[in-house]
Amino acid sequence: MILGQQLIRFYEEYSSLDVTFTKDVVKAIGLVPKQVYLKCIGYQWPCIIYSSSMVSAKVIVNAKLGIQTIAQKANNMVSLRFSLLSDKPDPVSFFVSAKIAGALPYGTANPGLNILVLTFTQRPADDLISALGELLEANVNSKKRKEERIVLTPEVMEKMGFKAKETTLFVEKVPRKGIIRDISFSGAKVIIAGVAKFMVQKNVVIHLENEHSPEPLIIEGTILRFEPVEGRKDISAFAIQFKEEGVPLRYKIMVNDYLRQKKHKPAAAAQQKPVVENPLPPPPPDASPEAPPPPAEKKD
Repeated sequence: MILGQQLIRFYEEYSSLDVTFTKDVVKAIGLVPKQVYLKCIGYQWPCIIYSSSMVSAKVIVNAKLGIQTIAQKANNMVSLRFSLLSDKPDPVSFFVSAKIAGALPYGTANPGLNILVLTFTQRPADDLISALGELLEANVNSKKRKEERIVLTPEVMEKMGFKAKETTLFVEKVPRKGIIRDISFSGAKVIIAGVAKFMVQKNVVIHLENEHSPEPLIIEGTILRFEPVEGRKDISAFAIQFKEEGVPLRYKIMVNDYLRQKKHKPAAAAQQKPVVENPLPPPPPDASPEAPPPPAEKKD
């Protein structure tokens, strides 16, 4: 939960930073694209958010709908509707008052589309500040604190929303079961059965189940090294380095949220040797990793 002081800090530090709404960003902040539209003097038009900060936005619109002509009658004042998924059944929706500051063609391949540049005329809803602020802070800290390890104790797992330590990995596309020992922005340590020396420097895809994510977090990486597990010859602890460009933003936000909230504990507690809780089951026999439609004009 983001508190008032954090919202103030987010706005002061990140308000002018523009975020391009890629598919990963849309998933991370929980945007519901089909419920986003522009509104002006009784008319409303569906649009696609190209990018946004806490003080402005760029949206893609159908130029043939005459949005700019109608907006001129209102001194170019419009309202941009956001809709974000929440922990409640229905999305959280809100309007941000804005003024059309300019327009430009979206590109020669799409002559019927324009990008409208919007300047917000007031501070946006806290939900938008929270969503963009968490994302931007997570990106910053994923570089500053990328090697900071989080040992997955039962208490930590509950706070972070992990359903279980057990996970599914694909080492060079071969499915294996693993037990997560610790994680960081940049990697993880996972206990896996098998001949350790044959898995080092192999490509791996790890699937993480988290109750805060509607679908598994899938992260690609490389197995860098291994270390033996005391008392067990059939399993080893493997250090996995994630491919930085492929780490989902939702994962970064999850890690950052925990690091922000955690209380400082003696370092010795984090250095205790982990206990292997369950033997690893055999891998499954067959497994492998794995613009909105044209909108119609609506009126109030």
